Amino acid sequence: MNNALLPPPLYLVDASLYVFRAWHSIPDESQDAQGWPVNAVHGFARFLLDLLERERPRHIAVAFDEALDSCFRHALYPPYKANRDPAPDALRRQFAHCKALCAALGLEVLADRDYEADDLIGSALQAGRGHALRGVIVSADKDLSQLLCEHDEQWDYGRNQRWGAAGVKARHGVHAHQIADYLALCGDAVDNIPGVTGIGAKSAAVLLAHFGSLDVLLERIDEVPFLRLRGAATMATRLREQREQALLFRQLTTIALDAPLAGTQPAFVRATADADMLGGLCDALRFGPLTRRRLLAAAGLESPSASVNESA
Repeated sequence: MNNALLPPPLYLVDASLYVFRAWHSIPDESQDAQGWPVNAVHGFARFLLDLLERERPRHIAVAFDEALDSCFRHALYPPYKANRDPAPDALRRQFAHCKALCAALGLEVLADRDYEADDLIGSALQAGRGHALRGVIVSADKDLSQLLCEHDEQWDYGRNQRWGAAGVKARHGVHAHQIADYLALCGDAVDNIPGVTGIGAKSAAVLLAHFGSLDVLLERIDEVPFLRLRGAATMATRLREQREQALLFRQLTTIALDAPLAGTQPAFVRATADADMLGGLCDALRFGPLTRRRLLAAAGLESPSASVNESA
């Protein structure tokens, strides 16, 4: 469909994904004015500049994870994400710089101690729909596909792949509205959610294709042994035994739509950049002349012209 006929886009950026990618892929040779590494914030800045220059968004919010060990899901299930090592101090420091950079550029920053970035993105998208906006979720995370409705799309920026709700099944084997149920059944190793014993990704997809949802599946467990599915009888037994666990896992895999968004700009309209803050960050983080000019241009403070021979 012609984009001119679509509702205006609200860009929702899963910042942590791109900060972590930069942290792991860029050598930590550069340092800030206090001697700390700046590889993650430099890489994130380049990603962010590419996005801003390419899309010139009017409505945008950037979500950060501050709930890695304090999210409400930990109270429901203490092993949640227990397989992840805590972020080192050098990375935590750079996350703070990335948030400050977004704020200096006039971008809405979303972060909360009780809700994860996915919840903040889901809640912002829900709020954006009230302003007749469509969501463009900038992330490769499959969990976020559950948020897609008509006209929304998800954008794996690194691979430059985009898909809407209709494209989720081709990627993950289930429809967008089934993603949380799917992960509850087969588990999500990234988040340390085991799923129902003996049900893998293919089996979960087959079960949801037949029953439509986890709720209907649990209501009609007696039909499971008669499906043309290897190990179906054993799956039925496990589903009876682990019914409560499956429902708990769905609570964990369902993105919240009611995270607090108090203090945000209406419709997440991009605000005026803070020139002093941006200049201070450029100095403290030792951005090269090309990146500085791009940042100032993205903030509407300077022409984007720069020599291609200058260091970034």
